[in-house]
Amino acid sequence: MTDITDSRPNIVLFMTDEQRGDCLGIDGHPVLQTPYLDELAATGVRFRRAYSACPVCVPARRTLMTGKRPASHGILMNAVGWLDGPTLPGELSRAGYQTHLVGKLHLFPRRRLYGFDSSVWADSPFGPPASDDYQLFLAREGVRSWNAGVAHGAHQNGWVARPWHLPENLHFTHWCADQALDFLHRRDPTVPFFLKVSFHQPHQPCTPPQPYWDRYMAMDLPEPVVGDWARVYDGPQRGLSVTSWRTALTPELMRQYRAGYYGSINHVDDQIGRVLTALPANTVVLFLSDHGEMLGDHQWIRKRNAFEGSARIPFVLRMPPEPRWQDARGQVREELVELMDVMPTLLEIAGIEVPEGVEGESLLSLILGDRASWRPFLHGECAIVPTLDSGMQYLTDGRRKYIWYPGTGSQHYFDLENDPREMEDLSASPGHRADIDDWRSRLVAELDGRPEGFVEDGRLRITGGPAAPVMDWVRPVDEAFGRVELTPG
Repeated sequence: MTDITDSRPNIVLFMTDEQRGDCLGIDGHPVLQTPYLDELAATGVRFRRAYSACPVCVPARRTLMTGKRPASHGILMNAVGWLDGPTLPGELSRAGYQTHLVGKLHLFPRRRLYGFDSSVWADSPFGPPASDDYQLFLAREGVRSWNAGVAHGAHQNGWVARPWHLPENLHFTHWCADQALDFLHRRDPTVPFFLKVSFHQPHQPCTPPQPYWDRYMAMDLPEPVVGDWARVYDGPQRGLSVTSWRTALTPELMRQYRAGYYGSINHVDDQIGRVLTALPANTVVLFLSDHGEMLGDHQWIRKRNAFEGSARIPFVLRMPPEPRWQDARGQVREELVELMDVMPTLLEIAGIEVPEGVEGESLLSLILGDRASWRPFLHGECAIVPTLDSGMQYLTDGRRKYIWYPGTGSQHYFDLENDPREMEDLSASPGHRADIDDWRSRLVAELDGRPEGFVEDGRLRITGGPAAPVMDWVRPVDEAFGRVELTPG
């Protein structure tokens, strides 16, 4: 019999990249199949109003790692900068957890462990031979073509989609699950573990294995929604860049894009199912994504926007099957939660003190019914939104959403309660002027004193362009640590 000397719960964090908050089967999606995640949600707690405060890869992942807002950790776009201070895996490791990373981290310097005791790291399937552990894996398997993981030709930030070009067991998603299973079978059984399994998909390229591609290409897929306020094209456009942010595709191209995206999520779900079967009973499981994907809605693709497709994320937490967590089974919560809540939640579950400076809040009090009130609204931002000559700032209480673009002074206001797909922009409606003034006042309070100069004389100020993606106090990553160009994110 194995001698277990530490009875604290194990923790597994499954993280996808670019998965929309409405892309779970249990959430009522019309075609998407996610049976393993649906079971996870049915036996755990599903937060329906979970958001990425800065919906782009690097700042979102820094927020998860530190429990801090983007303005506090200093990166407000995909940009390079040193990450200082306590991290989630670092605090768990200091307290005796065996911490391990599989897959994407998207922090700099690359290969720095940031508190993980060990890692099998690759930020994406893109890369020259031997540039990361996935590329080394492909080389060992005899796949040695340049950028072998994207040799199918579908761009890693674009809408071109097709089936995966190599055997299924060589897919990045499959590789992540294999590496997670390797860790689970080889870990130290006398201490609890923290395992982060970070998939790259459904981030582009949307190239699932053939069976998943065929499954969704055979379905009647939902089409993008486009509000009149958002329309920049009257019909499908030929000749657009494959990475075009504002996008209007032919019906067939859009169907391929969506089939590839849904198939990629379905593939991830099946691989998560493989890992779930190998977990000890005393394991906390958290599933989430770093941000969403517009997927053609309102003639946008990718992220960085405050719209629901980009900013809302799936967020599911399952506790071990113990009597004290009985009431946490099958809950569906409506409170606003975000990525900075992950660190304090998991540390409290592990019985570890939350470091000073963490700005998120533990979700345990909500789950256990010990919390009478919660945050009244959530603030998010991104330094640069392509094509708009501005960054964006947004506030939402889950029922309403206010968006402001500092570069131009333009704004949006949506009634999410009655218009969850954001088809009608109410920002010019006289009947909502008082509400909008109230939201602007809240945003002034959030931004007052910021170095970007968003507020002047108590009013929101038009800045005339995007904001700086990196706060000036963030330590640069020295060239001594190698090339620091961003991977796609």
